Amino acid sequence: MNKFQDILAFARVAELGSFTAAARALSLTTSAVTKSVTRLEEGLGLQLLHRTTRRMHLTETGAEFYERCRDILQDLETAENAAREKNLQPRGSVRVALPPSFGRRTVIPALESFYERYPEVTLDLCLKHQTANPIDGGYDLVVHSGRLADSRLINRILVRGSQKTVASPRYLARHGMPQSPTDLQQHNCIVGGFGANWHFRGLDGQDQVIRVAGKLVTDSGDILREAAVAGLGISQATWWIFRDDINNGALIPMLEDFEIEADPISIVFPAHRRTPAKVRAVVDFLLQITRSSQS
Repeated sequence: MNKFQDILAFARVAELGSFTAAARALSLTTSAVTKSVTRLEEGLGLQLLHRTTRRMHLTETGAEFYERCRDILQDLETAENAAREKNLQPRGSVRVALPPSFGRRTVIPALESFYERYPEVTLDLCLKHQTANPIDGGYDLVVHSGRLADSRLINRILVRGSQKTVASPRYLARHGMPQSPTDLQQHNCIVGGFGANWHFRGLDGQDQVIRVAGKLVTDSGDILREAAVAGLGISQATWWIFRDDINNGALIPMLEDFEIEADPISIVFPAHRRTPAKVRAVVDFLLQITRSSQS
């Protein structure tokens, strides 16, 4: 047996608590496993296991060595599974929670190309109940707008950019262009899901909060955008919601010298050692369509 096989035998003994159980798991004789562990100890010049006729346990050094071996073996298993699945066609259902505006304006228009590439994947899209945690919501992954701090999750940022304050040309022709954030208090502002406290970067570089008001309050990013395009007032949200309308002139950005960085839009999924191929396919798709839209 080579050194890797000796390490594997030791790791199985440490995991299962006996040479006999390790031998059964490895389809070897107990004698072969015992010799393998002994050879490993002799090669290291260290005692990894305390053995008696009645019980076996790890030495302090053995416990530290096992922890490192376990991580290496898990990494090898992950690499092996990834290589094995590389040529497998992703298949099955993937449950995804999406912010409604992101789903309608970014994901839905690109789904035809997704299904052409992954014909055996079914997407179960939820655009109503938002959660930052797929573990709690029962989703395979979540697209989330905001910041996260849960170590059980993997966070892949899709979109970064500024927080835009916008209005239609018609509204600005009637009411004028605000020159400073405080001017917004004299305007009809469309209040969205983040509330009436709008954030800007002050001239001193510090956060400046302006309390705005208006005749329309909504928790829908789509309504926030459409109301602004219709000339009903001034809206504020991440640039991603307004990007097409800014590009075609339907909305005009304002107060750009005072803009702050918007909360990122991210993919969030559980931090498993092994992510299913069908979930990786959706993650890759979301990264691709957002990067192409930002280039």
